[in-house]
This record gives sequence, C-alpha cells and structure tokens, in this order.
Amino acid sequence: MRKVTVLCVGRLKEPFYEAAAAEYVKRLGRFCKLEIVELAEQRLPENPSPAEVARGLAKEAEAIRAKLPPAATVVALCVEGRMKSSEELAQLLEGSEQLACIIGGSFGLDPSIKAAAQLRLSMSPMTFPHHLARVMLLEQIYRGFQINGGGKYHK
Repeated sequence: MRKVTVLCVGRLKEPFYEAAAAEYVKRLGRFCKLEIVELAEQRLPENPSPAEVARGLAKEAEAIRAKLPPAATVVALCVEGRMKSSEELAQLLEGSEQLACIIGGSFGLDPSIKAAAQLRLSMSPMTFPHHLARVMLLEQIYRGFQINGGGKYHK
C-alpha cells in the first residue's frame, strides 16, 4: 500500500475545513496509508520585517525536514510551482511508493524546502488560504487514486 504524508504548517481551526479534510482522509484510507502531520507555525509580529519572516520560515523548515520520510518523493506546494492536471498528479501517485506533500503557513515555505523538493506544485495562479489548500490537496490525491483505479469519481 502506498504511503502519503501531508506535512502542514499550522492547524485547521475552522470546523468546515476540519470536516472536509476528515471526509477525504476517510476516503483515502482505501487507497493509501495517509499521515497528516501538523507543525507549529512560527509566531511573528503583526507587520514582520523580511528578516523576521525569513527567520520564521527557517525554523519551520527545520521542523519540516525532521518529519520528512527519508525515501519519499517530495512535493512542495508553492505559488511559483508548476501547475499539473489531475491526470498528471495521478501519474505522480502511480510512480511513487511514498509521497510527501508540504503545505506552508501563511508566509509560505522556506526556499531551502522548495529547492529540495522533486516537484514544486502550484494549485492555481490564484491565492488560497493554506487551510483550504489542505482540503484541495487531499481531494486531488483522492481523485488521483480514483483515476488510477478506473473509478467513476473523475469525470
């Protein structure tokens, strides 16, 4: 069974995000061993300086690296990443025994995490809250498994 790890900086707080994520976690149980790891987002001042943001991202990067499965194909979600179709994501799932997807906090991901990833993935040129990005990613992973299994979910 494939293993998928979703590393998230920050916790889901809103019940509607929690419910949506839980639904996809339940559905994915048939297809993979899914682990969601929530990491603490660094607390920054109201209007942080670029140096303060960089220090916070560097600390988050340390926590991310400590939780990354060693043999995983690493996907970093970031705005400057490459957009892929659902079918292309399904191919990535098919070719990876162990996949680790990283979702940064409100300030994104440290450049070192993006540079180390095998794929930098953008969900859209639009901006979404990182909590919604988790739900969207889980849905796309589920869709990918459905595509690979010939399911009717993907139309």
